[in-house]
Amino acid sequence: MNKAPDFWWKRRATAKAFLLSPIGWLYGRISGRRMLEKPKAKCALPVICIGNFVVGGSGKTPFALRLVELLKDEGYQPGILLRGYGGRESGPLLVDPANHTAEDVGDEALLLVSAGPTVISTDRPAGAKLLEQQPVDIVVMDDGFQNPALQKDLSLVLVDCAVGFGNGLCFPAGPLRAPPQKQVLKTDCLVLVGEGEAGEPAVHLAGRKGLPIIHARIVPEPNELLEGQRLFAFAGIGRPEKFFQSLKDQGLDVRKTRSFADHHAYTEADARALLSEAEAEGLQLATTAKDMTRLKSSDAELFRWLSSRAAVLSVHMEIDGEVRLLGLLKETLSRRGFHANR
Repeated sequence: MNKAPDFWWKRRATAKAFLLSPIGWLYGRISGRRMLEKPKAKCALPVICIGNFVVGGSGKTPFALRLVELLKDEGYQPGILLRGYGGRESGPLLVDPANHTAEDVGDEALLLVSAGPTVISTDRPAGAKLLEQQPVDIVVMDDGFQNPALQKDLSLVLVDCAVGFGNGLCFPAGPLRAPPQKQVLKTDCLVLVGEGEAGEPAVHLAGRKGLPIIHARIVPEPNELLEGQRLFAFAGIGRPEKFFQSLKDQGLDVRKTRSFADHHAYTEADARALLSEAEAEGLQLATTAKDMTRLKSSDAELFRWLSSRAAVLSVHMEIDGEVRLLGLLKETLSRRGFHANR
């Protein structure tokens, strides 16, 4: 996927958005109708879906990691299912970090596998069947909210309050995957990530449907390698600007930035350019955990050198009202007849 265009995130539609809006209207109509279709398959295990309304990052991966941690604390044994975007394997495939690289299964899979058995599959029902064969009792599905192939027992939909629905138009005119009025019909709980007025339209939609609303925030973790340094930050994620701003919010000295497309497959030319520019200007390279995962999973010497020169700003998700979230989860699992193995 190419880098998301800036006009997607402007509150008022620009000329480019206006020109693309007929295509966006058609795309939204088709995708909205598709996501309301009856699910084609049902997993033997409960399926908890973590999704979002828009294309791009909203914190699904750190939220999934925290959710898995909460479930484990309650005595459950969660497994993780995702598409494996950015990898060449279509699956279904059980991720093995000793044998798979980001080029195989995608960067998100290599991050999530540290939390529990992880399966990548473009065919979600097939991936769910593979997870059923693992020592798990619940499926946490990262993304796939708009995909009707697999029945979900609970859909937790994240909204980044800094950007919300963007310009309010559907892809490619805007970032929405389908009209919000359609998507909210399949939403069971709204998770507001961060702060900002851009999240208000989602709050109004959730309020009209009577959905529970939970607040969460992405919290950066201190890294001494970044402190007191003049930074050259680079990222290939949904919204690189969000990462750059996080560095600045930490009081760090960001002198230069470089944005790449989401799940960008770094080339030797990329690595050489980043290293040479940082060396020439006396800058410390800084990147995200996802980008570092892609770099470290490569055997190329130049990538190993880049990963050794770059420092990571890691983040974790803090969820307000975790007791309320656990209540929703337990109620959902109880309806399926599943209980913690305690």
